[in-house]
Amino acid sequence: MNLDFLTRSILGNTLAAYAMAIAVLVVGFLLINGFRAFILSSLRRWAKKTQTTLDPRITKILSQSLVRLLYVGNVFLAIGNLNLHPILNQAVRALTVIATTIIGIQLISQLAEYAIRSYLLRKGDIELEQSFSALMPILRAILWAVGAVFLLDNLGFDISAVVASLGIGGLAIAFAAQGILTDLFSYFSIVLDRPFALGDFIIVGDFIGTVEYIGIKTTRLKSLSGEEIVMANTDLTSSRIRNFKGMERRRIVFSLGVLYETPKEKLEIIPALIQDIISAQEQVSFDRAHFANYGDFSLNYEIVYYVESSDYALYMDTQQKINLAIFEAFAQRNIEFAYPTNVTYVQGLNADAEKAIAPETATNS
Repeated sequence: MNLDFLTRSILGNTLAAYAMAIAVLVVGFLLINGFRAFILSSLRRWAKKTQTTLDPRITKILSQSLVRLLYVGNVFLAIGNLNLHPILNQAVRALTVIATTIIGIQLISQLAEYAIRSYLLRKGDIELEQSFSALMPILRAILWAVGAVFLLDNLGFDISAVVASLGIGGLAIAFAAQGILTDLFSYFSIVLDRPFALGDFIIVGDFIGTVEYIGIKTTRLKSLSGEEIVMANTDLTSSRIRNFKGMERRRIVFSLGVLYETPKEKLEIIPALIQDIISAQEQVSFDRAHFANYGDFSLNYEIVYYVESSDYALYMDTQQKINLAIFEAFAQRNIEFAYPTNVTYVQGLNADAEKAIAPETATNS
C-alpha cells in the first residue's frame, strides 16, 4: 500500500502530522470519558462499601472541572505536535492559559461555596446561610479578580503596573462609594456578630419592629403599626439595640397613689393586698410592694412583679387583670385613689380687714 501521500505538506505540516493530531484528539477524548466513568463508578462503590453518603454535588463539580481541564490539555497536546506559525502558536498557548484559568477559578469557587454551605447546613443555621448567599457574589468577584491578575501575569503583561492602576482606581472608587462601603462593612458586622436575626423584635432609638430582611446596605423592620421601616446598616451598628428575642421573663414596675387622708391601718394592708392579687395571676411571680414615698398630692406605692414570658400581649392582659382587681379591692375597703388636686387654706380675717376689703370688692364688682 502506497503511503507516500502522507508525506505531502499542507500549510507547513504533513498529512501524517495532521493524522497524528486527529488520532491524539480522538484517543484522548475516549480515554477521558472512560476515565470519568471509571472514577464515578469507583466513588459510588467506595461510598456503598464505607456506608458513606456521597453528595452528588461534589462529584459533579469535580468531574465537570477535571474533565474540562483534561479536554483542554488533550487539545493543546494534539495541536502542539503541529508546526504552526509563531503568531498562531502563541494564540493557541494564550487560549489554553485563558481556558485553564477560567476552569480553575470556577472549580475553586464552586468548591469553596460547597464547603461553606455544607458547614452551615451541618450547623443548622438557616439565617446565616441566607446571609452567606448574599455575600457569594462578593466572594466570586474577589476570586475572579485574583484569577485575572494571574492570567495577565501568564500572558506576559506587567502586573506591577496593572496592580498600581487597580490600586489607584480602587481608591477613587472607595472614596466615591464611601457610604455604600460603610454599610457593607456594617453588614459584615451584623452577619458575623449577630446582634439580631430575622424574626427578632428589636428597638433601635425611637423605632420598634420585627426584623424582616437583612440586606447588604439596609435592614427592614415591620413596625407595630404595620408600616415597613428601612434603616441603613450603619445606623444599626452605631446605635444601641434592644433585642427582646432572648428575654425569658419580663420585669414589670408600676406605681399607684392614694389620698393623704387614708388612715394608717389601710395604708399598712395595701402591700399585702396587692401581693395577694398579683400572686393569684398565672405565669406571674410577685417580687415586692412598698409604700415608696410622699408625692405632691398622693401617698405613692411601688410594685414589682415578673411575667414568666416575653409575650407582650400576655403582659398587657395580666396587667389589666391586676388593675381591675386592685380597683375592686380598694372600692370594697373605701380606699380612694389620688388624683391631682389643689387645696387652698384661708385663715380667718379680723373685722377691720373685712371692712377694708368689702368696699373694694363692691367697687370692682
